[in-house]
This record gives sequence, structure tokens and C-alpha cells, in this order.
Amino acid sequence: MNYSFYKALCAGVFSAMTLLVLAYLESLGNYGIWLMAPFGATAVLVFGVPQSPLAKAKNVIVGHFLTALIGVVFVNFVGVDPVSIAVATGLAITAMMLTDTIHPAAGANPILIILSGQSWDFLLMPVLFGTVFIVLCGSFSNSINKKFAHFVADKKTA
Repeated sequence: MNYSFYKALCAGVFSAMTLLVLAYLESLGNYGIWLMAPFGATAVLVFGVPQSPLAKAKNVIVGHFLTALIGVVFVNFVGVDPVSIAVATGLAITAMMLTDTIHPAAGANPILIILSGQSWDFLLMPVLFGTVFIVLCGSFSNSINKKFAHFVADKKTA
């Protein structure tokens, strides 16, 4: 099996399984929100290009948390209008850059949160719990990919 095909397949399978777990937990209904649209883009980075600085655990978790916090602050203290959406998103980008936690998928959080009027609880579920879960699954996927790469390299030299 071609290693790049294997990496792509593994990224797709692990992304699907990770998001399936979050979607299933949300479908149970009694346990809160587990899934949000930006997690799809997060999965692309975490599973598809895990070596990217944008896919580091710190960037995923802190980037999502900071931008979500800004969104919730705007919902509760500033209001919902085109200017607040734009300012919150710009502020979120600035915050990620200043804290060296840039994660492009997190840039969508202020828009999502302000437009849907999310509360403080959203910071825990789905933001914090979801990002930690995705990072843990990504770490597991990455370790499997590394083992397979060594296996393929050993087969080629044998």
C-alpha cells in the first residue's frame, strides 16, 4: 500500500471517527453541545497535516478557547450586529497572534458564537471538551502513522 494513500485514508478515517463520537454524544441530547462546525476544519489540520504548527495542541485548544471567549464576551456585553461580529473576529485573530496560538478554524468561533447567541457554558462544551478530545485522537492517529511509516521503511530496506 502506498504510504501517502495510507496517510490520507488514516486522516479521513480518524477524522470521521472522532467527529462521529462528538456527534453521537450530542445526539443523546442530555449531555449538552459536543460539536460545532469549526471542528471540521480543525480535523483537517490535526489529522491531515499534524506536523503543521497550526495543528499543535496548544494552538488548537488555546486558539479555540480564546476566540470562543471573545465571542461569548461580545454576546453578553457588546451585542449582536455587523460591527460587533467584525470587531470580535479581528480581536480574536489579534489575540491568537499575540499568544502564538494561531489556529485558522478558531477564527470562525466569534462569528458562530455571536450569531447563535451562545452562553458561557459553550466555552466548556463544545469548545474545551471538544478540542481536547480532537487533540487526543489526533495524537493517537499520529502515533499509528509513525509506526506504519517505520514498518514501511523497514520493509523497503529488507
